Amino acid sequence: MGVVDRLRGKRAPRGGRDDVAARSRALVVRQNEYGFDPFGLNRDNVQTAAKVARFFYRYYFRAHAQGIENIPPAGRVLFVANHSGQLPFDGVVIGSAVFLEPPQPRLVRSMVEHFVPTVPFASYLFSRFGQVTGTPENCRRLLAEDEAILVFPEGARGISKPFSKRYQLADFGLGFMRLALEMRAPIVPVAVIGAEEQAPAMNLKSVATLFGAPSFPIVPYPPFVPVVPLPVKYRLYFGEPMTFTGDPDDDDEALDEKARAVKHRIQSMIHLGLRERKHVFW
Repeated sequence: MGVVDRLRGKRAPRGGRDDVAARSRALVVRQNEYGFDPFGLNRDNVQTAAKVARFFYRYYFRAHAQGIENIPPAGRVLFVANHSGQLPFDGVVIGSAVFLEPPQPRLVRSMVEHFVPTVPFASYLFSRFGQVTGTPENCRRLLAEDEAILVFPEGARGISKPFSKRYQLADFGLGFMRLALEMRAPIVPVAVIGAEEQAPAMNLKSVATLFGAPSFPIVPYPPFVPVVPLPVKYRLYFGEPMTFTGDPDDDDEALDEKARAVKHRIQSMIHLGLRERKHVFW
């Protein structure tokens, strides 16, 4: 049985926002004597992934984040965001902002779709980078360890909606709210501007069903699948933390009211971001 340690690094140096090595050392990571946490996360792999993510965040998408002060420096938290863009670059950008921008970097653990581990190599890589399959039990275990969790309550509906419905939030699932109530975790709403335009696509539902995927998008430019996103400019808005009280076992109607409050907050921030945006690419 491995000996599990809690390693607390020093706060990342001021002015060293892009010092990935220093920020990786400053992360709070539980790991055994072999260098892995219970979900397969490895600090060295996280550092490698962070360098790649930094390229997309700083240079490819030229992301700008507002409300960084609303990111808790420690403790359990659920980041709840709108979801779009066919491929999860929105998750990469959110995770990069939480890692690179605050004085105390945090590692975001994303709840990935169930079909992702079936993709060759994806299960191995995602676990090494700290991402886990989006089950309630996984999320519950991570929140119990005061981790930061990223959830997209729209799920596959978010990335599958047509371009004509961009920035119109799909219905939220209620699982995130049940977990927030059960684990007494604050919710930080996040609005993402830019992802809707990174890969405007048509979804071939019959092909998606054949492969067991939630969508099979086709874009109108080579290579016609959204492997390479357009270099849109990302804008992120982190809202003030929202706290809720109540019984996590309440019926859906009671929980839906709370979930709608989060959805409306995100939709309001999206409208603000769209009004402030001058152009899709800058």
